[in-house]
Amino acid sequence: MRLFLKAALHSPKHFIFLVLSFFTLIGLTLSNQMEMFAFGVLFDSDIYSCELSDEKKEKDRGEIDVKKKLKESEIARAFDRAVEKLKSRMHLRNGLKNFILMFCFIAAIKAFFLFFSRYTAQILSINISRDLRQRYFEHIQTLPMSFYQKYGIGSVSSRLSGDANQIASALNSVLANYVQAPFTLLTTMSFCFYMSWQLSLVMFVCLPMAIIPLNLLTRKIRRILHRLQQNQEQFNSVLIDFLMGIQTIKIFAMEHFSFKKYKEKNNQMSGLEVKTVKYDLLMRPIFHAVMTLCLATVVIIGFYTLKMKIPELVFFVGLLYLFYGPIRRFAEENANVQKGFVAVKRLFEVLSIKPQLKDLPHAVRFESLEKKIEFDRVWFRHHERWILRDLSFSVKRGETVALIGATGVGKSTIVQLIPRLYDVQRGEIRFDGKPIQSYTQRSLKEQIAFVPQKTVLFLDTIANNIAYGRPMLREEVVQAAKKAHAHEFIERMPQKYETMLLEMGKNFSGGQQQRLAIARALAKKAPILILDEATSSLDSLSEAKIKRAIRELHGGITQILVAHRLSTVEHADRIIYLEEGRKLAEGTKEELLERCPPFRLLWETHFSKEKEASPVSS
Repeated sequence: MRLFLKAALHSPKHFIFLVLSFFTLIGLTLSNQMEMFAFGVLFDSDIYSCELSDEKKEKDRGEIDVKKKLKESEIARAFDRAVEKLKSRMHLRNGLKNFILMFCFIAAIKAFFLFFSRYTAQILSINISRDLRQRYFEHIQTLPMSFYQKYGIGSVSSRLSGDANQIASALNSVLANYVQAPFTLLTTMSFCFYMSWQLSLVMFVCLPMAIIPLNLLTRKIRRILHRLQQNQEQFNSVLIDFLMGIQTIKIFAMEHFSFKKYKEKNNQMSGLEVKTVKYDLLMRPIFHAVMTLCLATVVIIGFYTLKMKIPELVFFVGLLYLFYGPIRRFAEENANVQKGFVAVKRLFEVLSIKPQLKDLPHAVRFESLEKKIEFDRVWFRHHERWILRDLSFSVKRGETVALIGATGVGKSTIVQLIPRLYDVQRGEIRFDGKPIQSYTQRSLKEQIAFVPQKTVLFLDTIANNIAYGRPMLREEVVQAAKKAHAHEFIERMPQKYETMLLEMGKNFSGGQQQRLAIARALAKKAPILILDEATSSLDSLSEAKIKRAIRELHGGITQILVAHRLSTVEHADRIIYLEEGRKLAEGTKEELLERCPPFRLLWETHFSKEKEASPVSS
């Protein structure tokens, strides 16, 4: 409940709608009580005499006055005083017309509060759900890469969409159960005690009979729902893995294996849903039985023991019905409320995570690289494994440096440390002699263009993918595409640069996707360019063109290249050869071929020509 209030009070607009919902719910409760009292007045015998002759009316009034004098019941006196006062002020003795007008007035008030109580609650829930999704998305952008490695796509997407919607769905029930219910219980109980404290004690006898089992079932439902939400994340992850790996699944003919995993998670989820439904539906018959027993007890005691009249008994039973209404509603909507509580807890679990990478108070903007980038005795660990060990090297402004080594030696880690996607555990990374933490993260990333190992394209046009959020003239977009040798295939598309990319750019080949990613990096015109296996999906001809484009940038910008294809980096100013997270050797291609045997072996293996096999003699 505290987290619901935290979400509701996050914005002043939320607070306004919360106050409006509170007052409209109170108005609805009061109109319900007015309606019950009106029904009690309806059953009063005086009403049915309103269309009789004046003489008959006077006679009946006389008889009623005699009856009033004979009444000794405290209940009767309390009820009659209220009825007589209402009759006098509303002129109900003049005929049924005024009584009908009174009922219409009460119905209009109830309709007004009924509409606006639900309308304000719905608007509040929609606004809170919208703002939570926005806060969540904005927040996860500030979290480090380790967050995404821990939670995964299925978990993050489930919390962003499913949990926010569940909170909105549960909020209406929360307002009714935790705002309207206390007011209804308090005021209705006061009316009941005003009429008869003896008969009101029946409520306190029956109340534990309903609350105790409801409390036990609520705890069970909450535990099951927590497990259900976790299973939902795993279920989403299995589905995402299938959709992203559909080509691999079909090539390996592993559809039955994927279906088995999906079926297992689906059965687990349905089993938990069955338990939730069982406990949720069990609340309703328990409460219905308790309520029926209480109403029957009230009628018997009131009519036979306390000698209550029918109008008085109708009014009291109506109040009792209003008293048990919030409890009944709680029993009916408890599962939805608990789902909301679990969802808001999971959502705030992520919102409470503090960004590990923060700008220092004295951090300044990084305008441009003037001298060099330095790695000084850098150590970096992922989980329990050290990926970089005591690594030192530098990259001068305008220089092209290549990182070479076997898979897993830390090349991609190095290029992710430069834009500060992670912080090192030991050592220091410096830009122009200042620690990387001295600069704001945003300004640092603005000066770096990056082509990742795995091409990422967005659901947008080709032009917007290249410009990527920057105001850019079409000529600039075309120029970047030409440098990346993507202009040729773009021009062959029916809508050219306005062609829409499908999800992850799957309407283009891998090489075309990579050239679009390179065009996006070149369009940024950043002084530092990082290429992480940027030509791995290109054919030899396209690779040669990209190499030519990269060489044309030589000296103008600082380039850091990671590649398995040695032909891509043979023209680098310096090559750094890595082994097990350490720098084994550094120098030009010729220097490494002379004094680094592992590099020489790698080079000779890569460029050696295969000899034709000799024909086998028969």
